[in-house]
Order: sequence, then C-alpha cells, then structure tokens
Amino acid sequence: MRDRKSILVVGAGKIGATIADLLTGSGDYDVTVVDRDQAQLDALDAALPVARVRLDIAGDGALDRLLAKTFAVLSAAPYHLTTRIAEAAARAGVHYLDLTEDVASTRRVRELAADAKSAFIPQCGLAPGFISIVAHDLARRFDTLDSVRMRVGALPQYPSNALNYNLTWSTDGVINEYCEPCEAIVEGELVEVPALEEREEFSLDGVTYEAFNTSGGLGTLCETLKGKVRTLNYRTIRYPGHCAIMKALLNDLGLRHRRELFKDILESALPTTLQDVVVVFVTVSGRRGGRLVQETYANKIYSARVNGITRSAIQITTASGICAVLDMLATGELPRRGFVRQEDIALDTFLANRFGRAYGQPAPQPYSAAA
Repeated sequence: MRDRKSILVVGAGKIGATIADLLTGSGDYDVTVVDRDQAQLDALDAALPVARVRLDIAGDGALDRLLAKTFAVLSAAPYHLTTRIAEAAARAGVHYLDLTEDVASTRRVRELAADAKSAFIPQCGLAPGFISIVAHDLARRFDTLDSVRMRVGALPQYPSNALNYNLTWSTDGVINEYCEPCEAIVEGELVEVPALEEREEFSLDGVTYEAFNTSGGLGTLCETLKGKVRTLNYRTIRYPGHCAIMKALLNDLGLRHRRELFKDILESALPTTLQDVVVVFVTVSGRRGGRLVQETYANKIYSARVNGITRSAIQITTASGICAVLDMLATGELPRRGFVRQEDIALDTFLANRFGRAYGQPAPQPYSAAA
C-alpha cells in the first residue's frame, strides 16, 4: 500500500478539475485545490473529496503556508502565474510540476531547479509533454537523425463555424502560443521562427488537416537534440482555414497587441465542447544500419467518461499527463531533485502508468451529455 501524498493543485478550471478528479479517484492522494475565483471552486464536483481554498496567489507569500507538508504542487493556472508558483515551491522545498507552454517561464523554472532540494518538472501535459516523450522514444531508435516533426491538435469532432474550432483549452494559452516566437532546428541550427507560419496540409484517416508553427510545443527537445538532428519542428494541427483567419485577426487587425480584448471576443463567440478529438502525429527519419528509415507515431484520443463525468479529450490527455508524471515521481521512477525533462521519461513506462494508459484509448468512446 502506498503512503498517501498531499497534493496542492493551483487552478480549478477545466484541467485543474480533471487533475483533482483523477488523483482523488486513485485513492493515493489527498488533494487541495486553490483558485482566486470562488465560482470556479464551487463548480467542482460536489462529491469530489478535495479541500477547496480561495486564494489569490499573486500576493507575496500567499502560497507558502499551504505548501507546508505538501508533497508536490501542480500548476494548472494561467501561464503568467507559472514562475510565482515555482518560486513558492522552491522556497518550501516541495516538488513542482506544471503544464505551461510558455518558453520564458520554463527557463525560469530551470533556474530555480539548479539549487532546489526537490524535483522541478515543467511541461507535463500534452504538448509540451507527451509529445516530447514520443518524439524522443522514436529518435533513440536511430543511429543518426535527420528530421523530427511533431504535430498535435485538440479539435472539435464536429466543427461548425468559420474558424473550424471550439474552445476546449485555456484561451490565454491558445493566444500565447499563436503570438510568441517558436523554437526550431533548421539545417542543424537552433533558430526562432514566427508563429502561424510554414503552414502545411496532411491527411490522416481520410481527414485533411493543416498545421502551422506555434510556440512552446517542443519543450526542451531543441536543447536535447541540438547538434544531433538537421530538422526539428513543432506545429499545431487545425482544420483547413483556421490559420488564415487567425493571422488576419492577430496581425492585420492588431489583436496580438490587445490580448484581453481578443480573449473576450473568442470566449464570447466560440462555444466550448466536450465532443473533441486530440490528434498526435510524430514523424522521425534518420539512418539505421546505413539505410534512410522513417518511423511515425499517430494516435487519436476522444472524449470519454472519467469517474462518471464526461471529460473532453484535451482534459483527459493533459490531466493524465501530469498525473502520470506525478505518480512516477511518487513511486521513485523519476529523480526527486533538480530539473527533469519530459524526454527523460520512457514512453513504455509512461503508457504503463495507470494515468498514462489514457493515451492508449483504442477507439472513440460513446459520447454522453450526462454529467
């Protein structure tokens, strides 16, 4: 029997709620959920056996007393709060995990990890996160690498507007990854490329998609594979037409400089949906035994019922990712001190984990609107 671990989850939104549900459902974690919005806390499943704390963590030292005797803090908060949570974890000497795609925040987390007495594991979601685990697993099978191409998207199963998109994830996160520069390796050199550019189309299972540059999805892979690969890039998957409209809104109309306004427009005009699909598509090419070889990982994960509640595919994949990493940390399968990269995690170990098994979902689950 495992010793129960005390976990603090910061953020009671879609992902934070799913994390709390998964962890409490396992029976091995005591969970406290923190949010500054009482309405978000009240929206958590009433039957969920978690402590709920209303707290604005932007206040100096606000988190410190809650972190006492806590095994780990998991950030499911907006990306701009990442460093504040990580700094509190460093002061308290507790393990830290997050879901951020923000490159600058991850650099600060790495700085904090250098002198930390606990583990700092950023980018534990889908992309960055699981996508890096898959890409590194494929890459290690080659004698020499040529290209690593990573594609991920969370899409509505039934698109019905001009953007071919519904809100299934953090609006702040989507806007940030559409605006910030993107890391890539081009002809062996680490470079920054603009978001929303280098659009391409591909088909999978008879469905046509587009993919284009977005920020943060590579995690730390650029650094890990620098000098070992000619081409490395990450692109977000959408249905065709989405990129062109987003470029017009963000660039031509200047909404990249008015992010709060753009967020309000998106959240007012685009409905949320639980009927979504996460597409993961990774292709690696290189030489093995003197021959040029290509290997591809392709997977689709759909919305499903989790502990009696219908969760979207992006909720399931993102929350399962960070819960699996926490589980491996708790059982000693990952280092308990310093900076831990996603590519340090073995794919087989991840998929064998009770939470990581969500990525092995073999087929679409029947959709139910019931809560």
